[in-house]
Amino acid sequence: MIDSKLLRHDIERVAIDLSKRGFILSVDKINELEEQRKALQIKTQQLQNDRNTKSKLIGQAKAKGEDTSPLLAEVGQFGSQLKEIETKLELIQQQLQDIYLMIPNIPNESVPVGKDESDNVEIRKWGVPRQFEFSPKDHVELGENLKLLDFDAASKLSGARFIVMHDGLARLHRALIQFMLDVHTNQHGYKEIYVPYLVKEEAFYGTGQLPKHREDMFWIAGDSNLSLISTAEVPLTNLVRDSILEGESLPIKWVAHTPCFRSEAGSYGKDTRGMIRQHQFEKIELVQVVKPENSYQTLDELTSHAEKILQKLELPYRVMTLCTGDIGFAAAKTYDLEVWLPGQNTYREISSCSNFEDFQARRLQARWRNKPDEKPMLVNTLNGSALAVGRTLVAIMENYQDAQGNIHVPEALWTFMDGKKIIERCC
Repeated sequence: MIDSKLLRHDIERVAIDLSKRGFILSVDKINELEEQRKALQIKTQQLQNDRNTKSKLIGQAKAKGEDTSPLLAEVGQFGSQLKEIETKLELIQQQLQDIYLMIPNIPNESVPVGKDESDNVEIRKWGVPRQFEFSPKDHVELGENLKLLDFDAASKLSGARFIVMHDGLARLHRALIQFMLDVHTNQHGYKEIYVPYLVKEEAFYGTGQLPKHREDMFWIAGDSNLSLISTAEVPLTNLVRDSILEGESLPIKWVAHTPCFRSEAGSYGKDTRGMIRQHQFEKIELVQVVKPENSYQTLDELTSHAEKILQKLELPYRVMTLCTGDIGFAAAKTYDLEVWLPGQNTYREISSCSNFEDFQARRLQARWRNKPDEKPMLVNTLNGSALAVGRTLVAIMENYQDAQGNIHVPEALWTFMDGKKIIERCC
C-alpha cells in the first residue's frame, strides 16, 4: 500500500508516477473524500470541546445546587451528533481504504517506462542455445511419445490444465525440487520453511493479491475464509505480519517448496497446450525481509540466486527488466528470468524476482528497529521463484532431448536421480 501521507500531500506527483504503469489515479475522488474527512474531524473536535465545556458547567451547577437539566440535554445532543459524525467518518475512511487497496505500487525510478511486455529491456544473456541436428520437439510431444506425460488422464480426473506424470519424469520433477532446496539452503544461506497451503483472506491482502486478483484464486466452499495459495510468497511474507523485528535479525532469508494453485482467470486461452500455464504447479520460492537501504542490492543478490539454478542445469536464459506497464501490482521493480525453449524457439518466463520496497510491509505492519526505544520503521520485502519447477522440467525436456526422443538428465541432477542419466520410453 502506498503511504497515505503521499496521497494527501503530493497526490499529483503520485498520479504522474502511476500513469507510467497505465493506472489512472482517482485524484478528484480522493481529494473530495479527504476534504469530507477533514471537515468531519474538525466538527468532531469542536463538538468534543463543546461537550467538555458543558460538562464542566454541569459540575459547577451541581456544586451550586442549580438545575442541570438544560445542560444535560445539551450534552446529550452533543453525544448524538458525535455518534452520527462518527458513522459518517467511518464510511468515508472505508471508502478511502477501498480506493487505497486498489492502487498499485509506484515504480522505482530505474524501471523503464513502457506499455507492455514488448517494452521490457534485456539486461544480459547466459549460455548459447543448442544447435540441433534434427527438428526439436516440444515437451508435450516428447512426454506423450515417452508415455510419461498424460494430459488425458489428468483431464479425466480434474479437467483442463492439470497433468499426470509417470516414472522417470515424475522422479526428475522430484529431483529438481530437492536440488533447488539444497542449493538455496546450503549455498545461498536461506532457511527452509514449511508453510500451510491454505491461508486466510487477510494474508492475501497483506501481500497485495487482494482485492485485485480475487478471481484468480481457489476459495474453499463454506465460511472458512480460506483459499489455496497462489504462491508461497503469501504465507512466507505474512510470517512477519504485525511484527517489530530487531535490526540484528535482518536480513531474513526464507525458502519454501509448495504447490501453487491459480485459476488463470485472466489468461483466457493463453498457453493452453502443455505445462506452461497450469492450475496446479510446484515452485521453490525465495523471500527476503531487509532494511530499506539494502533492498536493491538484495534484489540483485536474490536474482543471482535464481540464475544460479539455471546455470548449474546449463539452461540458456536471459534476464529482463520489466517495464512500468508489465510489472506486478505490488512490485516496485522486477527482473524476469526467461529460459530458452527449443520446442517453441523462444525464451519463456521461468522466474520473477521483485522488490516491493515498503508496499507489502505497510499492509502487513511489518517493522524493524535497532534499539527498543527507537521508533519502528517499515521493512522492505522481496521475493522470487527459484524456480518454477514445472517450467524447469519443460526446459530440461526440450534442451536435453536426443534424436530418438529420449531425455538426458543434466549432470547437476545425477546424484538426485541415483545416477540415472537418461529417461526413456515407459513400458
